[in-house]
Amino acid sequence: MLAFPRRLAVFLLTFSLTACASYEDRDPVPSDFPIHGIDISRWQGDIDWHTVRKAGTQFAFIKATEGGDFLDPKFVENWNAAKAAGVPRGAYHFYYFCRPVEDQIAWFIQNVPVDPTALPPVLDMEWNGESKNCRIRPPQGKIVAEMTLFLDALQAHYGKRPIVYTTVDFHREILVGHFTAHDFWIRSVARHPMHMYSKRDDWVFWQYTAKGQVPGIKGDVDRNVFFGTKRQWQQWLRGELPNP
Repeated sequence: MLAFPRRLAVFLLTFSLTACASYEDRDPVPSDFPIHGIDISRWQGDIDWHTVRKAGTQFAFIKATEGGDFLDPKFVENWNAAKAAGVPRGAYHFYYFCRPVEDQIAWFIQNVPVDPTALPPVLDMEWNGESKNCRIRPPQGKIVAEMTLFLDALQAHYGKRPIVYTTVDFHREILVGHFTAHDFWIRSVARHPMHMYSKRDDWVFWQYTAKGQVPGIKGDVDRNVFFGTKRQWQQWLRGELPNP
């Protein structure tokens, strides 16, 4: 069994004590985790947030901005409606490698309100091979430097340490060993993240499918879990969990 950081080991111990089989018999699956959420953008269309909340959704990450000039056309509506329905929500920025980092910082801050009740802001870092206009892959040093500027600026503005979202390939090529003070939200739809992410067993959110179904949302939606117990979730919301 892999060696896990202390805060994740607490959940694994709880799971092993309550599961029918010992934890070492199999990898954890999404249904083993008590805290589930979604991430959405304009592609989900009109969302009935009250129905989403009643279906057990306990958090949502909402796309806000991309690059230095794109605002998701559903962001403001989703941002306000999720809060009204009682769904803890945070905003995320999709990073664009062909735009100066300073422009992207300013654009996010211009469009995402400061709300002490919101989840920490998220920086979405992944390769975008499907882009028609920007397929460059800057060197690791440049990316890490720009991410540092972005994350530090958002933490200073919003008063919360931002979350980093990433994918298996981007993490492997760029992020291994970096940004250890930040909580990570990682995509892993094939297997449990422990098999896919080197030196990132301290993840906090796991995006496990892009084909999820949630009442209140038409069509597919990304689904995610929080790493820990219900008690740990409340501690994380209050900023009481220590760094791994």
